[in-house]
Amino acid sequence: MTSKIDTDICVIGGGSGGLSVAAGAAQMGAPTVLLEKGKMGGDCLNYGCVPSKAMLAAGHAAQAIRHAGRFGVQSGAPKIDAKGVFKHIHGTIGAIAPNDSVERFTGLGVHVIEQAGRFVSNDTIEAGDTQIKARRFVIATGSSAFVPPIPGLDEVPFYTNETVFYTDTLPEHLIVIGGGPIGIELAQAHRHLGAKVTVLELFSIMPKDDPELVAVVRKQLDADGLDIREGVKIARVEKAGDGLAVVLEGDAGEERVEGSHLLVATGRRANVGGLNLEAASVVYSPKGIDVDARMRTSNKKIFAIGDVAGGLQFTHVAGYHAGVVIKNALFRMPAKADHSSVPWVTYTAPELAQVGLDEASAKKQYGDSIRVLRWPYHENDRAQAEGETEGMVKAITTKKGVILGCGIAGPQAGELIQTWVLAMSQKIKIGGIATMVAPYPTLGEVNKRAAGSYYTPSLFSERTRKIVRFLAKFG
Repeated sequence: MTSKIDTDICVIGGGSGGLSVAAGAAQMGAPTVLLEKGKMGGDCLNYGCVPSKAMLAAGHAAQAIRHAGRFGVQSGAPKIDAKGVFKHIHGTIGAIAPNDSVERFTGLGVHVIEQAGRFVSNDTIEAGDTQIKARRFVIATGSSAFVPPIPGLDEVPFYTNETVFYTDTLPEHLIVIGGGPIGIELAQAHRHLGAKVTVLELFSIMPKDDPELVAVVRKQLDADGLDIREGVKIARVEKAGDGLAVVLEGDAGEERVEGSHLLVATGRRANVGGLNLEAASVVYSPKGIDVDARMRTSNKKIFAIGDVAGGLQFTHVAGYHAGVVIKNALFRMPAKADHSSVPWVTYTAPELAQVGLDEASAKKQYGDSIRVLRWPYHENDRAQAEGETEGMVKAITTKKGVILGCGIAGPQAGELIQTWVLAMSQKIKIGGIATMVAPYPTLGEVNKRAAGSYYTPSLFSERTRKIVRFLAKFG
């Protein structure tokens, strides 16, 4: 027998964005239903951000041992315990999981139903044997790994980000198809953990980041011993002994790249299947659900947030969208999402972080009326002390000092970028960063020095010298 529920808000998807909406709505007094057909915490906790950063941390630890000798600390080659690495990964997930659990959200007053949802009308959805009618719906179903139609791929075993963390062995030779952030992060993590790694990319690695900053990361990847092949065309995948081979197609004929394991990291696809969105008059495509600036779909009672809404596919964006929806759905405030100061980070060593426009996009939009500010890590005393001198800050401003964007390649770039995110979101001009007092010695000084370089041409100009000489005449 079908049971019926009338509620204020029904959230479909228990990932980062959906959980934020459900928790906020319930604690503010709105009757809330949450539908989740898989694991609470979604992709980020179980298959993405959390396990990948835990694996990277293990790899960085191994790499630190390899290079400890530069500090006069003698050590041998690290001994990698694969089961111990995956125990650390799963332990990290386990430590965070209670925050996203059914029990916690039930305790917050959310009615959690562990079933998939399927719309049956503009204001009603079915989940198992339950029918939920809601004043507002929030679709937060996220995205999944996209598997391209490569001939032979369905005949060999391969990893995606959803399976690579759920094993207890490390590959001898990992072939990674895809040179975006996910592919490059996992490629370096496996290399640091002792695997031979080959990356195959149709275009160039990390194509959404500033090429000058990507070059900093690529230099380290080469030094790490990764075999990165860009501009390659994959003809097919086939079995080869106990492993597999990726066959490349080139002007000189075919080339076989053989490995023990394969990771497919060729992007993400919005999870729109099975929702029966047509019944709710919601417009969508394979790229995601169409939304306006208020995150409303074509059915104004239904919102879509995070990866399923297309655009920037990051956990922190889903969380940001959740706040926009809460304002609209609960408080009738016409809040709009503004993605102009949303940062993103690739957590390689060195890290690469970006917010706003890069140099190419700024030139396209503003022409020659921009200033490009750079400051290298090797000019930073803390970087010298820690032996981490490869990297730079690259900021883009208008000639009047309005910050258009910033990219950082180097250690702790994900932390350092936050200064620029705050400045951009609060409309602080370049002088605000240039005049702040930074503690010494910190890596954060690179931000201040980069910002200060905006004033160098005028501060040390002949005009300034004349003013100083003139004022000196008065004693």
